[in-house]
Amino acid sequence: MNDGAFVMSEVQSIREAFAEASSFLSQRGCNEPQRSAQLLLEHALGLSGAAYYTAFADPFPAEKRSVWEESVTRRGTGEPVQYIIGEQEFYGRSFEVTPDVLIPRPETELLVEAILKYGAELWPDGRIGGQTADGTPSARSLAAVDIGAGSGAISVTLAAEAPAWRVSAGDISPAALAVAARNALRHAAAVDFRLGDLLEPFAGMETDILVSNPPYIPGGDIAGLQREVREHEPRTALDGGEDGLDPYRRMMEQLTLLPAPPRLVGFELGLGQAEQVAGLLTAAGHWSEIVTINDLAGIPRHVLGISR
Repeated sequence: MNDGAFVMSEVQSIREAFAEASSFLSQRGCNEPQRSAQLLLEHALGLSGAAYYTAFADPFPAEKRSVWEESVTRRGTGEPVQYIIGEQEFYGRSFEVTPDVLIPRPETELLVEAILKYGAELWPDGRIGGQTADGTPSARSLAAVDIGAGSGAISVTLAAEAPAWRVSAGDISPAALAVAARNALRHAAAVDFRLGDLLEPFAGMETDILVSNPPYIPGGDIAGLQREVREHEPRTALDGGEDGLDPYRRMMEQLTLLPAPPRLVGFELGLGQAEQVAGLLTAAGHWSEIVTINDLAGIPRHVLGISR
């Protein structure tokens, strides 16, 4: 191994290749060096699960050496594994990820779960009752909008899990929307993607559910984030302004663009922001119930507004 680059020694087995890469990544200060080495090795070898462990004693395939060295070198610079292998699992599905989108996090699955749960409670058949101008009863599909589509993890999952819903998603980044559209195609999910800033692309559209995992890191905190995030994930998907709450305030202001406030709103947020975001929803006065959901570490991570 020379400075910065990973050069594989004449290892005999896949197990030794794993140990060597883990040691290299640890020395380079990478997070979870062993987990990183395993994911990169599974990708390089085209193996997963039991097949990966069964192959541990096998000789390392010589034809895979250059790809393996390149991927471990990239990880050693702090580049996230997900960008190197090009995908991340979310809610049981594999999503393409590129440096144009934020890497989906496990905690966001809890937001999707909550939206599906409360959506089913409010609209059991996924349809909205109503009537036409002449008084004839009519019904339409439930309309859910995801603000800040990114990879499409939220919107594609909602469309796949609740096919009766009409799901739309917006993002300010054309490159992110391209990734999201490919993920929708991959999972045969019907999502209407729109380019624009927060709620602006949905002006005038009936919206029953509004869900968003917006940028929420205070601008001054970004320099102190982990190298993997700070140097490699898109800043526009991280920077929430001076206190991290700008996107939430602006979405509350932009509710006037919609014919009526959504009956269900769900936001993901950062550490210590739950009280302020709940306060914004309460002050808006549209929701009779405000719910805060903790992530798996016990940190208040999502705030929902529900109008029953």
